[in-house]
Amino acid sequence: MTTDLSPKTIYRQDYQPPVFIIDQVDLTFDLAEENTVVTAKMMIRRNPNSNQPSATLVLDGRELDLRSVSLDGRHLPAVDYQVDEESLTITKVPDAFELQLVTHINPRANTALEGLYLSSGNFCTQCEAEGFRKITYYLDRPDVLSRFRTTIRADRHRYPILLSNGNLVDHGELADDRHFTTWEDPFNKPCYLFALVAGNLVEIRDDFTTMSGRNISLHIYVEARNCQKCAHAMRSLEKAMRWDEETYGLEYDLDRYMIVAVDDFNMGAMENKGLNVFNSKYVLAEPETATDADFQAIEGVIAHEYFHNWTGDRVTCRDWFQLSLKEGLTVFRDQEFSASVIGRAVKRIEEVRILRNAQFPEDRGPLAHPVRPDSYVEINNFYTVTVYNKGAEVIRMIQTLIGPELFRRGLRLYLQRHDGQAATIEDFVAAMAEVSGRDFSIFRRWYSQAGTPELKVRTVYDSRNKTFTINLRQSCLPTPGQEKKEPFLLPVVVGLLDRQGQSLPLQLAGEAKPVAGDSLVLECVKAESSFQFINVASEPVLSCLREFSAPVILDIDCSDADLAFLLAHDPDEFNRWEAGQQLAVKIMLRLLTDIEHGRELVLDKIFSEAVIMAFTDERVDPALRSLTVTMPTETYLGEQLEQINPAAVHRVREFVLRQLALVGGEKWLEIYRQMADEGSYSLDPAAMARRQLKNVSLAYLMKGDDREKQELAVRQYREAGNMTDVLAALTCLANSDHPQRQPSLDDFYRRWHHDPLVLDKWFAIQAASSRPDTLGKVRELLRHPDFTLDNPNRVRSLVGVFSQGNPAAFHAADGGGYAFLSDQVLKLDSRNPQIAARLLTAMTCWRRYDESRRQLMRAQLERIANTTGISKNVYEISTKSLA
Repeated sequence: MTTDLSPKTIYRQDYQPPVFIIDQVDLTFDLAEENTVVTAKMMIRRNPNSNQPSATLVLDGRELDLRSVSLDGRHLPAVDYQVDEESLTITKVPDAFELQLVTHINPRANTALEGLYLSSGNFCTQCEAEGFRKITYYLDRPDVLSRFRTTIRADRHRYPILLSNGNLVDHGELADDRHFTTWEDPFNKPCYLFALVAGNLVEIRDDFTTMSGRNISLHIYVEARNCQKCAHAMRSLEKAMRWDEETYGLEYDLDRYMIVAVDDFNMGAMENKGLNVFNSKYVLAEPETATDADFQAIEGVIAHEYFHNWTGDRVTCRDWFQLSLKEGLTVFRDQEFSASVIGRAVKRIEEVRILRNAQFPEDRGPLAHPVRPDSYVEINNFYTVTVYNKGAEVIRMIQTLIGPELFRRGLRLYLQRHDGQAATIEDFVAAMAEVSGRDFSIFRRWYSQAGTPELKVRTVYDSRNKTFTINLRQSCLPTPGQEKKEPFLLPVVVGLLDRQGQSLPLQLAGEAKPVAGDSLVLECVKAESSFQFINVASEPVLSCLREFSAPVILDIDCSDADLAFLLAHDPDEFNRWEAGQQLAVKIMLRLLTDIEHGRELVLDKIFSEAVIMAFTDERVDPALRSLTVTMPTETYLGEQLEQINPAAVHRVREFVLRQLALVGGEKWLEIYRQMADEGSYSLDPAAMARRQLKNVSLAYLMKGDDREKQELAVRQYREAGNMTDVLAALTCLANSDHPQRQPSLDDFYRRWHHDPLVLDKWFAIQAASSRPDTLGKVRELLRHPDFTLDNPNRVRSLVGVFSQGNPAAFHAADGGGYAFLSDQVLKLDSRNPQIAARLLTAMTCWRRYDESRRQLMRAQLERIANTTGISKNVYEISTKSLA
């Protein structure tokens, strides 16, 4: 007889309500680094909505040392319960009872950073998705909502700060130089939102007055060395609180809001009710240590976790298959917030670049899954760009279809109807359907079907009848488990321009009135749809899919000249950028064909002139100008090919950059000087946009052969007064053969080796270098005394950047990058399976490459899949990739 040792697959269709409900949880932690004692007292009753009459109680638990079990005050002997690696089972329990458990755990040994663990000598928790079961035995599922009261006891000198969810209700001194705090959260919550922090931390305080006049005490806790780096995070929090009140009428509900920054964290941050635990990367910033991009990321992540207070905490998800209910919705909300700060077009471009460089490839690979998955082996593997970013796009389409005001009404209805509950995606969509009167049955396919739809657009102008017809055809490639796809509902926002660049009035055939404004939403709900505009005096230029109104691959029959025209004239700022990107893609694909046929590479004059014209157009915001001249990434270019040739893609992109550097000539230098900072460093969006354009200009100057111009990078590195400019110059040098390359890298390390977040940048710059010796350098850096596999940020900065952000080096023909990544994944898997599995995704699309690379990647995936004792996380990624 053989035993199947493969991990179990969980299916959405098998959902059952919990057999028991836990109304109240009283937790007591006696903290010690290697032997923390957790006492959990739970008031449990049978769930009247359960269809399972069993009297057996099964609680989830992992890596716990169970010391005692008491039922209604009676100590249970070991024969009355069973414990295995995943659960505690008590076979006979009454309909309502009090259960008390005492468990011992070892936070120091918890390198997986799930449950209770140590970071820089401080205790902290991470319980999403299933980390609470590493603290005590519990019904560790999101639809069990309970009131939590938490008492923490610890040495008062080593751990003067003791925090948990909710409001502080008691504190005091204990014997043996210990002290305690007791916290009570008045709101029901699932255990994944539980949090505890204890350590030697300093507190930064402020206050916020809500729209109803309540005073909220705001607290940020960090290590003493970081206390000067929290001002921006505090301002961002206050800004997000005010925005949520003004935009959605949502007010904070506790007396205090707390943020803690820790160095060791698997994710960006966690929205635990009232006590957010953050990766320090998304809290700590000052101009000397953080870039403009860091400041913007902090603002966005701070807002995201705060917005979760309603969309995630007050209303949570019924099961983990509904993860996008809270994450996709909250990503959309933080995107809207950031757009109000930095500009809608700039933010939209950032979002679309993430989709094209990360989510579209995921949709096309073996790990493709719907926004709401149907099954999983390890839920931590489904914290993906599909669930988060594509999920946000689905929310955005709902707003596009019904309008912002109805969307706000729908969100308020959803939150009022399900406050204090664990909801489903159907609940959210039903609220939107009710306020709008729309039927969303076809639209819900976005939640159930995987893959990126392709939208083919063809147009016909009839000069005699003055009509302009847009023909739309949609399709979607098969994905694992879904061979055939039903048509999606695609909101396609369009506009028409005349040949002078003026917007034309829009009137659809059969409609009595022209459309107000210069854009119209066409709803494509069938495999093929046609829309005819009337009274069109001359053949127009179509501006299609404005603001990227649907997450699709657009195939539009548009000439180079028309794309250059749209780049210069489209009133939709996103579509101006998009025209430039599509023109660049067309040019580069032709150059790839030239390489394949051995032809000389020549850059198209229409393209180069259009780029330089857009770059020098002073009427356009500098941030948009810098994004316009930033060429599509090698990853995105590869996605346009049936078979990816990383070396050829890299060669073509570098050729285009060098040719643009030559064609632009002195214009790059002129703009570089025009955009120089005037006065002190400012976080004003206009100042950041100027720095962005200046540093893009510097990058082009470094692509030329003029050594005198390249000296600008050396000078900027030495003289810049902010990390944005320092890092931009150092990045240019790291990708060059300039004599000051290595001295500058050495100097940067000397200046910043004491700051972990800045040092991460030093590792990342070298891992992303386009030089041919990068893999050797990365291997060397693995042995650096400041590199450790135990810190996720450090691993991501070196191993992650090399494997996922440097395709030319990672996909070197000899397969050295693949072997390197496999070695690191196997080393990490025993320490931190979550991080190991995320790194492994760099090889999941192995079938997209040439035969030699396919075999090399496949061999490494098989090596990993066949390794005895690998985690569920890595097992799922490797086996699905090979399936």
